[in-house]
Order: sequence, then C-alpha cells, then structure tokens
Amino acid sequence: MAEVITMPRLSDTMTEGKVAKWHKKVGDKVKEGDILAEIETDKAVQDFESEVEGTLLYVGVEEGNAAAVDSVLAIIGNEGEDISGLTGGAAATAASGSEEKKSEEEVKTENESTSVEQTSAEVPAGVEVITMPRLSDTMTEGKVAKWHKNIGDTVKEGDLLAEIETDKAVQDFESEFNGVLLKQGVEEGGAAPVDTVLAIIGPEGTDVSAIGAPKAAAKPSDKPTEQKSEVKTEEKAVPAANASSSDRVAISPLAKKMAQDKGVDIHSVQGSGENGRIVKKDIENYQPSAKPASSAPAASPAAAQVALSFVQGEDTETPNSQVRNIIAKRLSESKFSAPHYYLMVEINMDKAIEARKEINSLPDTKISFNDMIIKATAIALRKHPQVNSSWAGDKIIHRGNINIGVAVAIPDGLVVPVLKNTDQMNYTQISAAVKDMAGRAKSKGLKANEMEGSTFSISNLGMFGIETFTSIINQPNSAILSVGAIIEKPIVKNGQIVVGNIMKLSLACDHRVVDGATGAQFLQTLKTYLESPLTLLL
Repeated sequence: MAEVITMPRLSDTMTEGKVAKWHKKVGDKVKEGDILAEIETDKAVQDFESEVEGTLLYVGVEEGNAAAVDSVLAIIGNEGEDISGLTGGAAATAASGSEEKKSEEEVKTENESTSVEQTSAEVPAGVEVITMPRLSDTMTEGKVAKWHKNIGDTVKEGDLLAEIETDKAVQDFESEFNGVLLKQGVEEGGAAPVDTVLAIIGPEGTDVSAIGAPKAAAKPSDKPTEQKSEVKTEEKAVPAANASSSDRVAISPLAKKMAQDKGVDIHSVQGSGENGRIVKKDIENYQPSAKPASSAPAASPAAAQVALSFVQGEDTETPNSQVRNIIAKRLSESKFSAPHYYLMVEINMDKAIEARKEINSLPDTKISFNDMIIKATAIALRKHPQVNSSWAGDKIIHRGNINIGVAVAIPDGLVVPVLKNTDQMNYTQISAAVKDMAGRAKSKGLKANEMEGSTFSISNLGMFGIETFTSIINQPNSAILSVGAIIEKPIVKNGQIVVGNIMKLSLACDHRVVDGATGAQFLQTLKTYLESPLTLLL
C-alpha cells in the first residue's frame, strides 16, 4: 500500500520547506534510510531520509520549490500502483498553494518591475551582494567577530568569509560565490542589522562604491525591492552559515537522532556512507572506547566573566558583546513580564552520594551530581506536566517533550544548551551530552539549534560553594531550578543529631502557568527521587 510522505517540520520555527535537491526520481527504487531529498528550512539544508521501502510514485514538490509543512512531499508504494486517489486532493491543495504563491510573486514583480531595473543598473554584472544573515530565530543584528578575507582577496565557493557573533553563539559564515572581495560592509568588531550589506563579491576592479550607500532621492517604492533583493541573498547564505561549524560531521538526520538518544559522540564514529558519511548502521554498531576521565571538559560553569585588572583611580570600559546585550534584554523581559515566585526545599543527599559512588565504580562510567539532578528533574516533569508548559498570551502550551536547558557560564555571560528528550536519556548519555555541550559553549562552538527548544532549565552554582540562590526564568519556560552546594551540617535523624549532607534547591515559577501548590508538588516529587535514587528505576 502506498505511503504519503509529507513535508517534515525540521525545526521548531519551520513553517515551510524548500526542496533544494531530489536524490530520487519518479520510478526509482527506495530503501529505508535512503536519502530522498535535501530540504532547505529556515535554518539549514538537511538530508531527508525515507522510512519506508518501495518505488517513488509521485513527487509533490518540484526541485527548487517550497511547500508548507505537512503538505504532500512524495508518495512511495508498489511499482504500477494506482495513487490517483491520493494525489487528487493533495495535488489540488499543492497546486492551489503554488498558484497563490505564483500570483503573489507576479503581483510583486509587476509592482516592483521599475525598481528591479534600477537595482540591476546599480549592481554591475557578476557582482553579488551578501547581506547579514539571520542565524537564529531571535537574531536582529550580527557582529563581525573576525574577517577571514580582506578586500582584494580571492574568494572561492565554500571559503570562510567571516565569523558572525549572534545573540547565541559565534558561527562561521561561508561564501557561496566565486570572485574577489570588493567591499566589507561591516568592520571587524562592528555590528549591523540583519539584511544589511555584509560584503560584496565580484570581478576584480569592479566599482561597487555606490552599492549600499544611502540614496538622496530614493522613492518609497525603491525600498521594498532593495529589501527583497537582500532577503533573497540572505536566504541563500544562511544554509551555508548554519552548516558550517568548527566541528563539521557528515551524518544523516536519522543517525544523528539515534546518536543523541544513545549518548554517542558522533566525532568518534567512523562513517561507512558516501564520503565517510555516518549512517544508521554506524550508530547501531558503534562500540565506545574507554577515555580518560580528564579528557572531557568539565560540566561546571567554571568560566565566569573575564577577570579585569584593577588600577587605583582609573575607570575603564568594556564594550558589551552581542551575547551580553541579548542576555540583558531577554532577562529583563522575563523578569518584568513573568510574575516570578520562589519555592525552596532542602534535600538530604546521603543516599545520592552512595548511589553515585556505586555508579562511578562501573567501568568507563563517571557521572556528576548535576547529572543525577538533571535525570531526576526530567522524570519529575513527567508527573507534573504543568511545570513543563509555556505561557502563550491567550493559552498555555503543554509541551510534548521534556527538553532541559542547562545553564553554562561563558566569558561573555550565559548560554543554555538544551538536552532534547532528557527523560529518555540515561545517566551516561546525560553526562556525555552535558560535558560535550558545556565544552563547546565555552569555545563558542555551539550551534543555534542546540540552544533552542528548552521546556525547563537548571542553573547550578554548587561548584562555587553557593548554598542557595534564585534564578530568572529562561523564557518561554515556566520554571527554572537553582541548585546549591552539598554542605555537611547537623540534622535530626530518628531523634538523634547526626551529620548529614544537605543540598538546597530553589524553584522559580511563572505564576501565570504554575500555581504555588503545583510547584510545591513538583519539588516534593523531585525531593523523593533525589533522597531515594532507586525510585527513579520504578
């Protein structure tokens, strides 16, 4: 029986996808795991694998065209199978969608035809204008952390042009064009809004001084055309920027998800696919090798702000980084828009300490108390889904996945890498993921999508000896857990004063979503899990 394959939602902000390339044609045999097509989202170009076997009977979106999420992408079935009943309504919907798109484009083309001619006259033949790309869904401007090409340098497709600092990370930005770098629209260390001119590439000696310069007598109708032209350039540049990273690994989406679920470090996997690409069977057959405990970066946020030298009587200034500006903006918005309240509880960690010792006595295993807290929190969220929800103005969104963000200090401030489906991970997977992301966060090697989609956050300052503190909620979460140090202190146990290992937890809640009783019940459950670790196995 034929299977209808729909346009997948490959990112949390994706509303439509563009088929950059088909790897199968109508009539081709398709096996499970075969790459059907390359889908361009709002953030990157990703390979899309088939999960069914058969013959490709129908293509719902032509190469180079876009379609809404959940619309018909392809149909796979038996050779010669009648699929007219499947393509009728779907095809009509797709056709009407494309007609609407075409009509919109035709209207825009008619309205802007004069402006296009003027723009064409201004941009010499062979010259490409590259604009500041939108590298995350919250990015409004980018800062050029470093130029890798100077004016006059020859640039080839795939060459690294610059490092762009967004509100979340520093990302490499590659060129999609060949030519000579004729102009840098933003100086190194300077910032510019998204869609403004970043660079111009073209034939050597071309005069591009007028491009990007303000016009004295620009007509109102000129602006939409210029913006539209820049947006198109930006859309073309974003996939290359997002795909580039200091740790590029060729891996299929299915294999990547399996690696995340299993806690496998993809950098240590040898790919057997085309050009060394990691595929499903490589993850299934992967056998981890023992690594020294010291080889992984510490999970603790030990890299606080850069230390400054004190000079008596001399005031100094430090320009804010893009990351710090956005942190300030986001935290202010959260603090002043969400009605925070705080709940605190003491946890006896005696049994957790014993459990950790036993777990770490196993070969190739080393977990931290932070890993145990993350695991216990994820399981507690299963029982209290209201805490795993978000405020959305006229409604509350109850999240279907438990994705925990772990706050990590970096020299520029704070980032929150996200462990996707944390409740389905074991201690070893959590430990490996936290160490990997915390290490890359401090070297600004995290990708934007690794810091998106959290449903709950944890901030731990226990390694600094802080006993108790409160945190600001990381929007759009409704709560954040603050973890203090484990302190030896006298406690009353069975009527006797004994020494106990006590850890204080503080839960900040958004009162619009989480009522006081709900937050208290969540903390009671979390307390039970941490004081009796064996209950996590039930």
